[in-house]
Amino acid sequence: MILLLLAGQFNSLRKPLIIVLTIPLGLIGVVFGLLVTREPFGFMALLGVISLAGIVINNAIVLIDRIRIEIDENGLEPSQAVVEAAQRRLRPIVLTTATTVGGLLPLWFGGDPLFVSMAVAILFGLVFATVLTLGFVPALYSVFFRVRYQGVP
Repeated sequence: MILLLLAGQFNSLRKPLIIVLTIPLGLIGVVFGLLVTREPFGFMALLGVISLAGIVINNAIVLIDRIRIEIDENGLEPSQAVVEAAQRRLRPIVLTTATTVGGLLPLWFGGDPLFVSMAVAILFGLVFATVLTLGFVPALYSVFFRVRYQGVP
């Protein structure tokens, strides 16, 4: 369903596919976090994974939309647009991740035991997904749209 909505928004199948392919990146962090903290994967952790998917999708949409803006409105070549978009969106994506992580830390360390697994799933998943998405989305965009990087500074 998400793929269909994104395809309608972008009028493309390649861009939504890039976005959907970033969702599993958060699962790496979720599994790592739950194993390290020895929290169970229960209903609340599942809710955390679902909300994490929304955050990861949002980050990918912001990055892909910035690439489009750099190409269409600023007239950059696709290779320069990918690099410029990644640089321009780095700080906002990292700052939103940092504020979310900061907000989840009290829930993890001092919260109700019911919400600890959810906080751990979102927190670790978001940290891993953010780092991986910032490299994965530009690389996948370059592959899907056959962007050449010869002579790009």
